[in-house]
Amino acid sequence: MGNENILWGIAPIGWRNDDIPEIGAENTLQHLLSDIVVAGFQGTEVGGFFPEPSILNKELELRNLRIAGQWFSSFIIRDGIEETSNLFHKHCQYLQEVHADVAVVSEQTYSVQGIERNVFAEKPYFSDQEWEALCAGLNELGKIAAEYGLRLVYHHHMGTGVQTLAEIDRLMEGTDANHVHLLYDTGHIYVSDGDYMELLHKHIDRIKHVHFKDARRNVLEQCKKEGKSFLQSFLAGMFTVPGDGCVDFTNVYKALVDYNYKGWIVVEAEQDPSIAHPLEYALMARKYINEKLVIHS
Repeated sequence: MGNENILWGIAPIGWRNDDIPEIGAENTLQHLLSDIVVAGFQGTEVGGFFPEPSILNKELELRNLRIAGQWFSSFIIRDGIEETSNLFHKHCQYLQEVHADVAVVSEQTYSVQGIERNVFAEKPYFSDQEWEALCAGLNELGKIAAEYGLRLVYHHHMGTGVQTLAEIDRLMEGTDANHVHLLYDTGHIYVSDGDYMELLHKHIDRIKHVHFKDARRNVLEQCKKEGKSFLQSFLAGMFTVPGDGCVDFTNVYKALVDYNYKGWIVVEAEQDPSIAHPLEYALMARKYINEKLVIHS
């Protein structure tokens, strides 16, 4: 798929969603992984329903697929770094055993992303003291990740205390660039700030993992108007795969290539799989990537 520095993946969230486990429950691991092969991607991220490493590795090996990483919900502010570190060690051990590259971390203290609150108006904000605790804690987690041969990449996310560009700036300024890296998610920063290029240009040196998520502007505006929660918004179709929404990925991809980005670009578009057929949308994404991005790079 084009540039040899870039590995293309697609997240399991289009098939099954950890936040709403009953959504897409009929899609087995084998079904998901085989669809990913059919769609021409090189790997995926770990979903909550994935099995122990030995079983997963066998299924991956059969299909010549790789694992990019996995989400970790940190509660550094709420629970402290000691408790969070203990859980993170286990998380990293699993990722090491499945030969992953990154540990995706998102601070979930006060998060509204999984509850029935207006995600556009009721996001949490951290105090100065909480910011200090978060940044110090992430530095520690980053060191732990390195012990397992992983990079910690921080996922800015709607409905959390690190959502806006200003908050991402503060996180980057307050953490050690050797230990804390950034996951750049086009969809989340677009929905939050209405712009996705400034973050890319500003923090390219810290970006070590990328999510390509598109957004449907009309659905986004309707969800904002109705004050929907994050879960309600994605079920309504706020997000979609690249090429099906309003994000111009040609500019994003060109910038990443120009900056000599090395790592994964993972297509991530949480939708209701009963409405948005997972394989159909995976193929749609692959077609767009091949015809509009890779061919012009």
